[in-house]
Amino acid sequence: MKKIRELPVYKKRALYSLLFPLFIVLVLWVVFLVSSILHLDLSGWGIFPRRLSGLKGIIFAPFIHGSLKHLANNTLPLFLLMAGTIYFYRDLGYKVILYIWLMGGTWVWIAARPAYHIGASGIIYGLASFLFFSGILRKHIPLIAISLLVIFLYGSMIWGVFPLLEEISWESHFLGGVAGFVLAIIYRKEGPQKPVPFWELEEEEDNDEPPAFFF
Repeated sequence: MKKIRELPVYKKRALYSLLFPLFIVLVLWVVFLVSSILHLDLSGWGIFPRRLSGLKGIIFAPFIHGSLKHLANNTLPLFLLMAGTIYFYRDLGYKVILYIWLMGGTWVWIAARPAYHIGASGIIYGLASFLFFSGILRKHIPLIAISLLVIFLYGSMIWGVFPLLEEISWESHFLGGVAGFVLAIIYRKEGPQKPVPFWELEEEEDNDEPPAFFF
């Protein structure tokens, strides 16, 4: 702990932004490995729309994956997008992750097809959407750069919001993305903001000068 405290601020910030995503990813893998070893079918813990028993999936569905490929495909994007959200948006990042998790899951329960919806891809789409739209709305160059990076890395994800494959929960993708967009609008005034141009600061300083009195 002492060594961590002695690190520069930006390194500590980077380190702390990795801890929560790492924990979530580890839980995903532990759940998958235990269920595989014990031959457990955990799909019943997913979201089943408009069934009361399916409500528990809002919390648990992101931890459940149908195959190793499904989990492997979600692991790196989930880790990177969570870490990026926490790093660039600090405490707001945790709130955004939680709300995307709950909002996207709730909307899937309300509107999706009657089947079990599992996996963390709804959160992935929500975070990608939030990072993209938040950077654009804030008009802050570093955050716009993150928006462009998200498009570069995950632009092909856009096809996942269309009902092209029956076995894929495109509803989770689409509604997760909508949740990220809504949160980008709601929290556009919170977190990192575009710096005030120096000439505007000079004008404010000039306006703060006390009035002159002439005798």
